Amino acid sequence: MKGHEVAGETRKLEAAEINVGKLLTSGDFEFVIPEYQRPYAWGTEESLQLLSDLLGALERDTDEPYFLGSIVLVKSPNVARSEVIDGQQRITTLTLLLSLLRDLVANDDLRRSIHVLIEKPAVEWDNQPARPRLKLRPRDNQFFYDYVQTVGNTAKLIELSDNIPETDSQRGLRDNAKALHDELVQLTAEQLTDLFRLIAGRAFLVTVSTPDLNSAYRIFSVMNARGLPLSPQDIFKSQVIGAIGEHEKQHYADRWEQLEESLGRDEFGDLFLYIRAIKARTRGMKSLLQEFPEQVLNTYLPDDGRGFIREVLEPYARADIRLLAQDFQGEDPHWEQVNHWLKRLDQLDNDDWRPPALWALTERGEDPEFLVDFFTKLERLAASMLVCRVYATPRQLRYMELLKQLADGLGLEAPAFELTESERAETRDLLNGEIYLATRVRRYVLLRLDSILANDPGVSYDHRIITVEHVLPQSPDQDSQWVRDFTEEEAAAWTHRLGNLLLLNRRANSRAQNFDFDVKKDKYFTSGRGVAVFALTTQVLTEPVWTPDVVERRQEELVGLLVKEWQL
Repeated sequence: MKGHEVAGETRKLEAAEINVGKLLTSGDFEFVIPEYQRPYAWGTEESLQLLSDLLGALERDTDEPYFLGSIVLVKSPNVARSEVIDGQQRITTLTLLLSLLRDLVANDDLRRSIHVLIEKPAVEWDNQPARPRLKLRPRDNQFFYDYVQTVGNTAKLIELSDNIPETDSQRGLRDNAKALHDELVQLTAEQLTDLFRLIAGRAFLVTVSTPDLNSAYRIFSVMNARGLPLSPQDIFKSQVIGAIGEHEKQHYADRWEQLEESLGRDEFGDLFLYIRAIKARTRGMKSLLQEFPEQVLNTYLPDDGRGFIREVLEPYARADIRLLAQDFQGEDPHWEQVNHWLKRLDQLDNDDWRPPALWALTERGEDPEFLVDFFTKLERLAASMLVCRVYATPRQLRYMELLKQLADGLGLEAPAFELTESERAETRDLLNGEIYLATRVRRYVLLRLDSILANDPGVSYDHRIITVEHVLPQSPDQDSQWVRDFTEEEAAAWTHRLGNLLLLNRRANSRAQNFDFDVKKDKYFTSGRGVAVFALTTQVLTEPVWTPDVVERRQEELVGLLVKEWQL
């Protein structure tokens, strides 16, 4: 045993190369896949690759150890229970492979020898029943025991119809069993025996164990950087489910998993960041793994895991599902407006607005009129900060101040919503400048303009491609009408400003960009059906010529529309 330095503390860390036979039979390890782990997910490709690697080692016919990778465990000293943090897929598939070998071999002694690696024999004189060496997550464990670990039942597993397995993991076990079985039946009895000897005697796993979950997570993250590391929400799940009585654990674990499946793993992970912001109302300074327990979770632990799920996780997850779906419905016409505002906010180049939005959907989710007013104010603030390129730290601090004021009951009157005179002036000046050069700003601004011109706040922008294009080209041909209509100074003054820009629903054609205005209108600014898709573009098509006077007039009109829309 040696010390391992983690985050300023010395943890007890054990690491050793152990062959599979000893690992499974020593009695020092009883492997458990904890509830917070993601389900078994290896497919036939990964399973067959494992078998192929083992058979390749067998063909080389050497006595050299064969390295199977690593396994990271949460395990206290002198305690057999070993929670698998990394290595679940490998050890589960190895158990499946051993079970198939057991059921295929004809020799009874060999069958018993293999089964010892799968199930610890009963000790009758000590009243100890037989126990499986590996326990999966509760939702899959009984299935795994019945069809994999029980002697003779892998044949039943292979033949299962689709309506028997209840989870993707169970279906994966069946499919992997069939694929492995199809390969194993092609081996001779001698080859099957040799394969077992290789797995039990010469195949090694580097086993890393620590009694501390956070330490295990950090070790795993380093060792498995190319994989899908255990995430903070997995650890939080472990802590929350662990704080629930045994008779309700599975019920609440299922509720947790349903929310994760509804949002998707990445968005579900982000939800914990949003919840932390809403509850703490401060900008994150340390890792979520450190701050979330301190600022949110410890209020409910160690005794009220159910309360966290019911009072925090479920309400905010449901709000996030609604936010992402943008499909509010109801007799009140404000609901459709709520959808429109959420679609606009979703076009921003950052997600910092989401915590206040989730606050509103959670606290006032059944009041569409309030939500419309709230999102109107939120979008105005977000748009101004976007145009002014307010960077992440002050932007997040502004939203944190807003969350504080919302928590204090100020609602729509929260001062953080309002723009100062200097903020309004800066926004106006930048809108009137070379907006095209602000790469992350221009598309949002032009889409907002388009919705105003279309007089359709819910106008859909579901086009696969939307590009921002110049009317006056950036580099016009020297013999073109553009050079005759614009001096160099005029071209320099207007090329990149709002008045000279429009939207297209296709990628730029470099040759077409330099067409003269009348040709460009006919061949470049219309769709295949001969009409413009965007209101901005339709507006340009009504112009008979494109001159500095036209661009200047259009510039004033467009900036004026945004100034009015955003109350600048």
